[in-house]
Amino acid sequence: MINKLGQVMLYVNNQDQAVQFWTEKLSFRVISEENNEHMRWIEVAPAKEAGSSIVLHDKDTVAKMSAGVNLGTPSLMFFTEELEALYRDLTDKQVTVGEIVELPTGRVFNFADDEGNYFAVMETK
Repeated sequence: MINKLGQVMLYVNNQDQAVQFWTEKLSFRVISEENNEHMRWIEVAPAKEAGSSIVLHDKDTVAKMSAGVNLGTPSLMFFTEELEALYRDLTDKQVTVGEIVELPTGRVFNFADDEGNYFAVMETK
């Protein structure tokens, strides 16, 4: 039986640029990196003990190795207890952010990485 989400595979055009975005703009950490003759991937997470992580894979390499794999961006929702502070921080770092929206489930906003992939952040209390 499945009991938790371990990793999310994010297929990117430029792995180095993606690592830079996630570590410098979102303050994620590189948890691990593998580079062998078949493939390179980098695992990033907000903290080492986060429980779930994002693995950055090269989109072209995956497409060649695994025809039929959906290379689209997963719809990810991140949580924060400090929504406005995170919003200001991302804005100061010139990350593309949407407006903060009030939903029945809480306040939320979207942000984009350097490749134009959008993700969401929801405030938790």
